[in-house]
Amino acid sequence: MKRAALLCAAFAADVLLGDPRWWPHPVRGFAALASAGERVARKFTHTDPRREAIAGALIAAGIVCFTYGSSRASVTASAERDASLGVACELLLAWTTLATRDLLAEARAVTLALEAGSLEEARHRLARIVGRDTAALDESEIARATIETLAESACDGIVAPLCALAAGGVPLALAFKAASTLDSLIGHNESPYTYFGRFAARLDDVACWLPARLTALGIASFATLSGGSSSAAFATWRADGRFHASPNAGRPEAAMAGALGVRLGGANAYDGVVRPAAYLGADFRPPQVADIRRAMRLISLVASGTAVALCACSVAYDAR
Repeated sequence: MKRAALLCAAFAADVLLGDPRWWPHPVRGFAALASAGERVARKFTHTDPRREAIAGALIAAGIVCFTYGSSRASVTASAERDASLGVACELLLAWTTLATRDLLAEARAVTLALEAGSLEEARHRLARIVGRDTAALDESEIARATIETLAESACDGIVAPLCALAAGGVPLALAFKAASTLDSLIGHNESPYTYFGRFAARLDDVACWLPARLTALGIASFATLSGGSSSAAFATWRADGRFHASPNAGRPEAAMAGALGVRLGGANAYDGVVRPAAYLGADFRPPQVADIRRAMRLISLVASGTAVALCACSVAYDAR
């Protein structure tokens, strides 16, 4: 399939259909492989930091490389058997790497619960998309968490896989998805993954370095179209983007804070332990429920704009 056609078709399928729950999504396969690899590795690491780091690196690298190789072989074999089958295989696999519709749907569910006055339901829905503790969050903190997730996940679930599809097709996009999934599963500083998940975390940092900045650029560029401020988005990104525990997540989150004129960042609790963190846009007001909808509109623009820009680049490349 031509790269531009693949991008357009996969993005359209994702926007229209999302990720049906009955579909055998590759993320479940990555999780199963990681779990099986960890069970075997733990028998030999014996809580030794060096062994854990090596075992975790081997498992993460193995899953990512296996994903790249197997997806490339699948697409090639399907195309050799039948051209139409090859196109279908490539499109289906590309579709699974994107998460535009599901991300917006989850944020909308939180928003509807808040607008209905149901904090408990909003907390429950929020817990599906964030790792922090949600049981004690008030309305403003729920809004903050949702907006931060929209900004960060726009990179992981939309911009980065689109970039990977444009640069290396389905194999690279699925390899990125594997790396991103492994980071979510084991790329944590806390025990028992402090050493075991270190390679997975660093791999994801490298893979998302450019997409995170492109996401921030998209947020800042489209801010005015969603009723926000592009100048404030660029200024907050430049001033506060580096004050985040992640070398990447702070960029789109800071840009979003400036675009909406709301204060993001600050302390979060994980498993009952509060972790302090810097504010992003400290001089802005706390976010409100209406700001989630503004953030959703902005992420929709970023997703569409990124897809169009990359399709145009792919058309130009294919025409060479």
